[in-house]
Amino acid sequence: MDRTALIIATSSGVIAQLAMIVAGHYVPFVREKLFAVLGMLLSLAAGALYARLAHGGWPPSLIGGAIAGGACALIGIAPSVALGDTLAMILVFGTLGSTVAGAAGGAIGKLIP
Repeated sequence: MDRTALIIATSSGVIAQLAMIVAGHYVPFVREKLFAVLGMLLSLAAGALYARLAHGGWPPSLIGGAIAGGACALIGIAPSVALGDTLAMILVFGTLGSTVAGAAGGAIGKLIP
């Protein structure tokens, strides 16, 4: 697994997730309508970014994408729970869903030349 690619992809995902969380804290539409879908898309993008940067085979791309997607979601959802904008159970389910989205992003990143 490419550690540098993982750090870059995860950090990028965390920054995007935190921006969404801050926006959602102040804009109810973002919190109510966009958190789930946009959060998954951001994790998918983090996974794709990992696969593009790592230039590894399929298993490392899928695993690295899953780790990047899940980690950025976990770090992004936790402050939302702390702010009271999201239920605590979403920390578990959102992270799991985003881990799958990150793996899908890893596959997409691997497929795109």
